[in-house]
Amino acid sequence: MTQELENTLKVAQQGFEHFTHGLATGEWQAFLDMLTEDFTFWFPMGKFHGLNEGKERAREFFEYVTECFNPGIKLASLDRVTSNETTVVFEFRDEGLLLGQPYKNRVAVSFDVRGDKICSYREYFGSDGKSY
Repeated sequence: MTQELENTLKVAQQGFEHFTHGLATGEWQAFLDMLTEDFTFWFPMGKFHGLNEGKERAREFFEYVTECFNPGIKLASLDRVTSNETTVVFEFRDEGLLLGQPYKNRVAVSFDVRGDKICSYREYFGSDGKSY
């Protein structure tokens, strides 16, 4: 394993720990602290659909996620981690309440890493929200 790949995995795995903690608790600061100032993220639907830019926009997004999944969403399983020198993809299943209704989903999130920070995030999901 190259040193670059090793660093990318280390940073992304730390970021994913902070990300899942944020999902579960609504406490996003540790994750936000790992983002570059020019951070971008892509989300597939809703008011954040498409490409979003900046750390402040990310803060708004993750606060919105917390509102939607109150009291929190938990990681049910981490199914796969795939990586190269700059990008790590985490495929997982999560569950909780979405606007008060039972929610279960399969999700893939992709983190692009630059140095010791996450510079980009993309999220993909595709189940009906009620099954795995």
